[in-house]
Amino acid sequence: MPIDHAMVRRPSLRRRLLLGLLGYVVLLSIAIAIHGLVVNEGAEQLVWQTLLNTELDHLQERTSNDPGYRWADTRKMSLYDSRNPKRIPVALAALEPGVHDDVLVDGLERVVLVRREGDHKLILSLEISELEAREQDMTLTVVGSALSLLLILGVLIAWGASRLVGPLTQMANQIGRLRSDRQGQRLELPKGATAEIEVIGDALNEYLLRNDRFVERERLFIDMASHELRTPVAVISGAAELALKTGGNSPAVRVLLDRIRSAVRDMQELISMLLVLAKDPARLRQAGERFALGTLIRRIVDDHRHLAEAKDLAIRIDADESADVIAPLQVVRVAIGNLLRNAIEHSDRGEIIVRLDGPASVVIQDSGHGMSPEEISEVYARLARGGGERGGSGIGLDLIARVCEHLNWSLRIESGHGQGTSTTLQMQFEIAATGNLPERPSA
Repeated sequence: MPIDHAMVRRPSLRRRLLLGLLGYVVLLSIAIAIHGLVVNEGAEQLVWQTLLNTELDHLQERTSNDPGYRWADTRKMSLYDSRNPKRIPVALAALEPGVHDDVLVDGLERVVLVRREGDHKLILSLEISELEAREQDMTLTVVGSALSLLLILGVLIAWGASRLVGPLTQMANQIGRLRSDRQGQRLELPKGATAEIEVIGDALNEYLLRNDRFVERERLFIDMASHELRTPVAVISGAAELALKTGGNSPAVRVLLDRIRSAVRDMQELISMLLVLAKDPARLRQAGERFALGTLIRRIVDDHRHLAEAKDLAIRIDADESADVIAPLQVVRVAIGNLLRNAIEHSDRGEIIVRLDGPASVVIQDSGHGMSPEEISEVYARLARGGGERGGSGIGLDLIARVCEHLNWSLRIESGHGQGTSTTLQMQFEIAATGNLPERPSA
């Protein structure tokens, strides 16, 4: 069954490539940003630790050299001693030795160094609110720069993806416009195509050229087979009919002539079926004829009644003659005729019913020996393998099944062991509308 590409919404290669590259850039940007934040935090801790330790070491060294020296707090930096706990802010009193960042004291951010000296602690505090504000401004600047860079890269990636995938998209559009009913179609190499696209284009053009040659050979074969095969078969058939009508033939000769006539009929049907399989289904539908399916069924039954004369077998028809259809007449006649012949050959007595269900479904029900479910499964398996067996005459179920598959028809077999077999041929017809239509040909 052909795929309706309009219903299958698949993302384009350009979109996938664009989303993939943009996703890569976004993930890379996030990874770089996280790495920068981690490095910045580590560097900041190292700077504060070095700065405060240096300042506290300098204070202790100066105090040891000048016992009369006293520390004086500045606007930014303050020194606290645990031996004077009343002066220490509550936020700093419980801090353990080490460097502590982002400590709020009186609503201001501070970095604090706590060092234990014997039985007391020294706490050196540096107010960094202005530095933190500048750091936030710098962070916003970096984020803005990153977003701007991401936008620029997105535009460049989209442009690059279009340039890269553009030739492939043009070739895909050309392939999508190819039609199976046209000859001489070729793909043009898009501007800017890569070496790989050139290889694809050359291979497809070579395939199209071989397909054109194949279609031309098929057309010549069908035309020649239709004339060169049918003409000698028609001559043999006419000669056999004329010989049978001529008196003076011995019974043995008449038997041989009947066998020739039967073989010619089978050959004609086989040629018709093979030509059907060789033609495109659309061309077959266009060449369809208008006829009454019910009338055609009655004539097919009349042509096959002589096969049931030697048996205790009756053939009953249940078909309306009023509905006209447009279809390949010869194909319908051969298919129904072979199914009826098969039912007659496998029935010894009773009744065969040929029924028309709806405008395009023919049911042939016999009262023969019937088939078990295993036998029916084996028949379907043979049909699927294309190896169905032929009966004593006719073209066989295998070829009818292949014709059904070719024309989108269906062949269904139902049977109960000892209860007969029911074969349903479901065909696809165009129902002829009433009105100014050409007269239907004789079926």
